[in-house]
Amino acid sequence: MKNFSLSLYSFLIQHFIENETVQLIKSGSILFQEKDKVNNVYLLLSGKVSIGRMNIHGKEFILKLLNGEEIIIEYQLFRHAPKYHFFAKALTDCEMIIVKREKFEEFILQDPERLSNLTSWLSTRYLKAQMICQDLIIHGKKGGLYSILIRLCNSYGVKTEEGILIDFPLTHQELANLTFGTREVIQRMLKELRDKDIISYERQKFTIKNLNYLKKEVDCLNCPFEICGIN
Repeated sequence: MKNFSLSLYSFLIQHFIENETVQLIKSGSILFQEKDKVNNVYLLLSGKVSIGRMNIHGKEFILKLLNGEEIIIEYQLFRHAPKYHFFAKALTDCEMIIVKREKFEEFILQDPERLSNLTSWLSTRYLKAQMICQDLIIHGKKGGLYSILIRLCNSYGVKTEEGILIDFPLTHQELANLTFGTREVIQRMLKELRDKDIISYERQKFTIKNLNYLKKEVDCLNCPFEICGIN
């Protein structure tokens, strides 16, 4: 996590780690559903969480993948009786601090610097979401997949001798949910990339062997990591 996210996260942890209990959330647990009343803000200390939406047919779409040191906030804070516009699910066992929304809002409003950091954090997240939508619309299914793989490298990539390991386990179905496609289509496109030796896949982790190929295919502008990620 970088820049604005880190500064806001640090502000929150320094205050709430002494006033709230660290809670263990089991893998598979639902933190909240769409349209639930917003009662809490979640400070993720460790573990993996997916943020997504469900369409009327029950198909799941993943909007974000979070992995440790992250904040889960409904963007419409400081409003009367806000409701969630997405769901959050623990993909692994997680440790987190759960802060009451009223406490969070009070803490932020006490200091202009805190409010500035929250504004910067929200702006970056909003821009990141816009960029993902732009890639999926402009480049179609294949370009959308390539864009998501690039973003996964930026958020969770680890350099190895073979390439960039995306150190975040993903099934083909979860990758399909990230690209708003079907598993069958994603599997076919991934096979093409494996046949060209662009990627490899082992133990639910992708290694990107030729990142430049993916970037060239989507006319990548090499945006800063803070807006070109999946977190």
